[in-house]
Amino acid sequence: MSTTMRENLTMTHHPPTGAALLDQLRAALTRYVILPSDQAADAVTLWIAATHAQPAWAHAPRLVIRAPEKRCGKSRLLDIVEATCHAPFITVNSSSAAVYRSISDDPPTLLVDEADTIFGPKADGNEDLRGLLNAGHQRNRPAKRYDANANRVESIPTFAMAALAGIGAMPDTIEDRALVIRMRRRAAGESAAPYRHRRDRTPLRDLAGRLNQWLRAELAALEKAEPAMPVEDRAADTWEPLIIVADHAGGTWPKRARAAAVALTAEADDKNQPSPRVRLLTDCRAAFGTDTALSTADLLQRLKADPEGEWADHGPAGLTPRKLGLMLAEYDIRSANIRFPATGHQAKGYRRADFLDAWTRYCPTVEPVPNGDVLDFARGTRPNRPNVVTAGQRGTESVPGTG
Repeated sequence: MSTTMRENLTMTHHPPTGAALLDQLRAALTRYVILPSDQAADAVTLWIAATHAQPAWAHAPRLVIRAPEKRCGKSRLLDIVEATCHAPFITVNSSSAAVYRSISDDPPTLLVDEADTIFGPKADGNEDLRGLLNAGHQRNRPAKRYDANANRVESIPTFAMAALAGIGAMPDTIEDRALVIRMRRRAAGESAAPYRHRRDRTPLRDLAGRLNQWLRAELAALEKAEPAMPVEDRAADTWEPLIIVADHAGGTWPKRARAAAVALTAEADDKNQPSPRVRLLTDCRAAFGTDTALSTADLLQRLKADPEGEWADHGPAGLTPRKLGLMLAEYDIRSANIRFPATGHQAKGYRRADFLDAWTRYCPTVEPVPNGDVLDFARGTRPNRPNVVTAGQRGTESVPGTG
């Protein structure tokens, strides 16, 4: 018997373990792509593997591949994902109807290159696709369509894992449900093997077949798994399928998966900008200082005074009283008629006390109060509350302080 035949028989009787398959996938990935970190390489490896067991998952994590400029390797990474994932479905030039109709109980893996064109300011006509990408992160979020010919409402599945590559950040609704890989141009001394579709895709599809065979044999066990998670809330939903795959593979992968989850989640938390409304809340806190009340005009003047701030350029005329009121109303903060004893005048304005609850919930910190005590937002305590009317009371109020 030849050596090759013996090796083939050995492979037949002793197929690679799950850990070995993940090792092979990671090696193939890093052969063609320079990823920003070891944790990013582990994360992408696990995400690709998880696409082969989508029927087992409660959530379909997104993979966002973003770069600040062209030629950072994002399209090449998407090529490798396409070659190794389960049932790749490229959505370039695909109609929304075609994408919706391609999703079943055993969904394909949606792949979107130049995804920034779908979400940008000139992306008219892509509302359905954006809705699919937002809704499809969780099971049982079907799209509803009325079929006039059949005179009935149809429920169209949206659940499917998706990878999106583009320049710049994706919308918060996408990145909050995603592993975000920030690609960079290669530095001096960094090199990757050239990828040729005709030559290299076939062995990668063979590897995809082995991954699929391994994971499909254990769908029931994967679905029941409840792993210990190193992250919480939305991040836990996103990372759970990857952690389950790592635990199922064994070897060093359980530890590496959790390290990647912690690292990439912390990176996302550090780099994600808060929403404009949260930034406004934070800037209002700085604008108030220790004043118990400010007129709307004075509050706006202080907000716009920062030359590096955003409020002087918030719209053609900067932040207006109406825009300020609309943004703050989301937190049940509303202006009132206030009399300022220092000037004797009455004016529309805002009470500092009405911001306290929102500051506690959305931008907590240790905050000074007018009498010099400390407002401990972590504990929710507020010693020696200033003598102001409680939030929600209407009419004219007289407060100490300046206008």
